[in-house]
Amino acid sequence: MFGRLNPSVVQVGVLALWLGAAGLLSASVAPAVFAGLPSRTLAGEVVGRILPPVFFAGMTAGVLVLALQVVQGRGWSWGGREISGIVMIVACAIAQLVIGPRIARLRDEIGRPIEELAVGDAQRVAFGRLHGFSVACLGLAMLAAIVAMVIAARASSADATG
Repeated sequence: MFGRLNPSVVQVGVLALWLGAAGLLSASVAPAVFAGLPSRTLAGEVVGRILPPVFFAGMTAGVLVLALQVVQGRGWSWGGREISGIVMIVACAIAQLVIGPRIARLRDEIGRPIEELAVGDAQRVAFGRLHGFSVACLGLAMLAAIVAMVIAARASSADATG
């Protein structure tokens, strides 16, 4: 049965699932946790435990997009889906494997809640910058997934009618 399944449809499904998870985290879970828990530090710890699966799933989805391009028999090209897959992999990898550990080290160095530091404190500024980069990486990966999903959906539609 898999042999008959259109790889573009699989791409749409994989990307939609990941986008749903990333979107739910960004738009609902993180804001609710920060609003509902008694401290921003505790909320940050909760969200920090949810982010790795989202980033690893984003890397996996990007790899699947690339692999399914090859399965389609198109070989390798530098089309929108391939570029989007690479962007997803790189953005999620940077957020998880580069920025995440730096945030963890900085929190350990600070040794107390970030909000207790003065607004202009160098460590608080560094934390804010790293957090902003992490959010930007997730946003970039989500944008790339949307692009790849639209392209795959159009291809699937064209395959069905053509």
